[in-house]
Amino acid sequence: MSAGKGMLVRCVQLHSGLDPAGNLDSVLTGIGGARADGVDLLVFPETTASRSDEPGTRLVAERLDEGFVAAVVAATATGRLDGPGGPPDHAEADHGGAAGGPTVVVGTVETNPDGPPFNTLVAARDGQVVAVYRKVHLYDAFSFVESATISPGDGVLETFQVKGFCIGMVNCYDLRFPEISRLLADRGVDVLLAPASWVVGPLKEEHWTTLCRARALENTCYLAAAGQAGGNRIGRSLVVAPDGVIRAMAGPEVTTLTHFLSRAALDRARREMPVLAQRRFRVDPELIARTASAHGVHGPVPLPRTTHTPNPVARLAEAADHTSRRG
Repeated sequence: MSAGKGMLVRCVQLHSGLDPAGNLDSVLTGIGGARADGVDLLVFPETTASRSDEPGTRLVAERLDEGFVAAVVAATATGRLDGPGGPPDHAEADHGGAAGGPTVVVGTVETNPDGPPFNTLVAARDGQVVAVYRKVHLYDAFSFVESATISPGDGVLETFQVKGFCIGMVNCYDLRFPEISRLLADRGVDVLLAPASWVVGPLKEEHWTTLCRARALENTCYLAAAGQAGGNRIGRSLVVAPDGVIRAMAGPEVTTLTHFLSRAALDRARREMPVLAQRRFRVDPELIARTASAHGVHGPVPLPRTTHTPNPVARLAEAADHTSRRG
């Protein structure tokens, strides 16, 4: 499989427990199997390192240079000129691919010296971290309050290359906020990865598939999502093509999902649907910071409010006031 033709991606659907050491064996086994099968990009779920079905449970946090993540990064150390630990073969590392082992994306819980930990995705290959993303949108919905135990990320969006494809990462609840995927599309992303731990509930599976298809279709990119299985998680890992069609999807059980991503299909979709080139508005990630600075706001920056984005607390108060006046 040359960079010009496509790449093989595998999503690993796990049922992680709370202990990172207990989850590591499954990840290392998955890496070994992917290397043997010629997989180019291997994607594990959100919070692979530490997960609980109970809302509010404090997950086990570690630094990125120790414990779970350090072991995963070390397991990708192949294709080196003088063996593991030696200098990387940069000709291979620039593009990723099966010859040097897969590029591995895994979810972890990262220590934060300034507060609760981060819900973090790490991409690694050839014994090095190539990209990090700290979850921006925390799951404060459907009776869950992720922000009680997790800090929001810094908003840094990194991309990396695998087999000539530009890869970007979002994390689970981020799928409900299309701006972050569009920002990655502006950075040239061909494949959007969405590790997740999607919670069961009424219509939640429909939300999941609809959002995954929408993010792929509106950005004319592939989307590959690896989900947590078991307990109160839906599983349903999937691969969506740039035309919005689900090309492969798992069930609720622990399993793997492997699919070939075609460069020709990606190019064809972008020729037929040139929506990225035709749009008239762009997302401006600096707008909030500039607005805050102009008004002398320091520290955490609230979202700007307009008549189209009302303050929900104010709207609730207004509704109560109107009710009392009608009563």
